[in-house]
Amino acid sequence: MAKKSPGAKALKKSLMDAGVLYLLPSYVDMHGVSKSKMVPIEHLERAMAGSELCTGAALEGVPQEVHEEEVAAHPDPASCIVQPWQPEVAWFASDLWSEGKPFEPCSRNILKRVTDKAASMGYGMNMGLEAEFFVFEDDDEGGYIPISPRHHLDKPAYDVTRLLDNLHWIGDLVQAMNDLGWDVYSFDHEDGIGQFEIDFAYADVLTTADRYIFFRRMAGEIAGLYGGFASFMPKPYGNRAGSGAHFNMSFYDPKSGKNLFEDKKDPRGCNLSKLGYQFTAGVLRHLPAICAVTAPTVNSYKRLILKGSDSGFTWAPIFQCYGDNNRTNTMRIPMGGGRVELRAADSACNPYLGGALVLAAGLQGIEEGLDPGDPHTENMYLKSEEELKELGISMLPRTLGEAVDAFAESDLARSVFGDKMFETWRDYKRQEWLTYLNHISDWEVNRYLKFY
Repeated sequence: MAKKSPGAKALKKSLMDAGVLYLLPSYVDMHGVSKSKMVPIEHLERAMAGSELCTGAALEGVPQEVHEEEVAAHPDPASCIVQPWQPEVAWFASDLWSEGKPFEPCSRNILKRVTDKAASMGYGMNMGLEAEFFVFEDDDEGGYIPISPRHHLDKPAYDVTRLLDNLHWIGDLVQAMNDLGWDVYSFDHEDGIGQFEIDFAYADVLTTADRYIFFRRMAGEIAGLYGGFASFMPKPYGNRAGSGAHFNMSFYDPKSGKNLFEDKKDPRGCNLSKLGYQFTAGVLRHLPAICAVTAPTVNSYKRLILKGSDSGFTWAPIFQCYGDNNRTNTMRIPMGGGRVELRAADSACNPYLGGALVLAAGLQGIEEGLDPGDPHTENMYLKSEEELKELGISMLPRTLGEAVDAFAESDLARSVFGDKMFETWRDYKRQEWLTYLNHISDWEVNRYLKFY
């Protein structure tokens, strides 16, 4: 019989008192999509001890062969969320175990290994994640349209009317987030048609990753109550801005909680500490490989372009450089300092894997005492190829194929992911890119079918 987890009886009672009937000890596949077996609450003690087994071979990115011992979800009690739209269900972020120990290729375990390394060096990492996404409804022709019936604007960013048109569902979503203690401090209509951003309080990187996994599902469920659906496809419109999921990161002292990236006497004027600059340099070094994980789809690279939006520049990063509050850099130090922002991450990322690789890159920068040079404060979008070459600035990968090639050559990525997950990610994404290249698109038919 499985041993009872510490505190399981108290947790069971509190959940039963709240009307919970079922548990979701949930983990993710390589894409960050939630998977689980549902457990009646009467069996909470067994579930907390990892009673529920799943065959990894049935999932994408839970690399197992069919003959191997199944993986078991071990729920994290601290992550428990009673689903606001379905309060009879309690969700738990879970670690996967197999053969009596943590399963190495589990996304959450991968992040925890890197946070453990950071802790051994005397650091914790906080992360805030800017949640951008679209909400549409299906149209009668098999396509999608924004819920707001109003005409499209060339520049819809921060539009009050279109935000209020969507207040019925987004108000419910924000209220649910606040009821969970996430402290939403702003939300707005973004530069895409039917695109929104919700900003909520930062937390340690593991908690933020757990919340983002839950957020994507919650946004879809609440939008669905009003006849819509939430889309975390990075770029659903070719002529509009795409959805980022910018990582805002800082280190803290685990003992005092002090922000270790803040320095009001920074001679470079960004209010960033030497440690913060070293972290930034480490991330810059590995940006091409990082992009394969934080911008993980074919569609992601339709976002990472200079122009192509009806409202002008796309606001997306395209250069392997950093700067101050200037949004034309991939790594940005927002006004006030004390944190760094990775702008290449998008709405489709697996935050556990993205967070793990970025943190590991930053730790390497600290271990090696790297320096990123002076920050770029000018509009990098206006630089010529010659000027960029003189500055030693490279472009980010232009396609998923380029990013995966960089990932495949990265010793850091292999050490962070472990052999099984590294090879699984590399091979899956290469096949995804090849499948895209072999697809005959409408653009090709329209251009070539009657060309001659």
